[in-house]
Amino acid sequence: MIRVNSLTVAAAALLLSACAAKGPEMQTVDYVDLDRFMGDWYVIANIPTFLEKGAHNAVETYAMNDDGTIATTFTFRKNSFDGELKQYNPKGFITDTETNALWGMRFIWPIKADYRVVYLDEDYTQTVIGRQKRDFVWIMARTPTIPDEDYERILSFVESLGYDMSKVQKVPQQW
Repeated sequence: MIRVNSLTVAAAALLLSACAAKGPEMQTVDYVDLDRFMGDWYVIANIPTFLEKGAHNAVETYAMNDDGTIATTFTFRKNSFDGELKQYNPKGFITDTETNALWGMRFIWPIKADYRVVYLDEDYTQTVIGRQKRDFVWIMARTPTIPDEDYERILSFVESLGYDMSKVQKVPQQW
């Protein structure tokens, strides 16, 4: 009997998912001023990855590394405001240096996940990060809450990108 290790299965699954239909090209914003984009972003809502399920007080923080990569710190409390503090440190890679809006985000070497800045307001206070596969999305802001009218407008924008809105969840923020 042939034994298949989990790494081989994972590699095959990754290859198959890369070949899956992705829908029309998801456009990014025209340009991201990286210096202005760096810093803390509160996760207002998302389609959560398995790591983010139950996240409270989720914050994504970006800082430029000397080599041009982006040091990322993602922190949150698990399942409640006083739950266990979780922290992840993926590394961002700018893959489109003309716009700075298309990144690869690496949690595990050598895989770089698609990460697209698809909405960014003029003041750099609200953003939407999407993925071509439309499986995950993050609505983020410089503050833990945003006005309801902004939230509704951004949700409409996310829907216009082709996301399944029944999967979008607000992330509890209480500071």
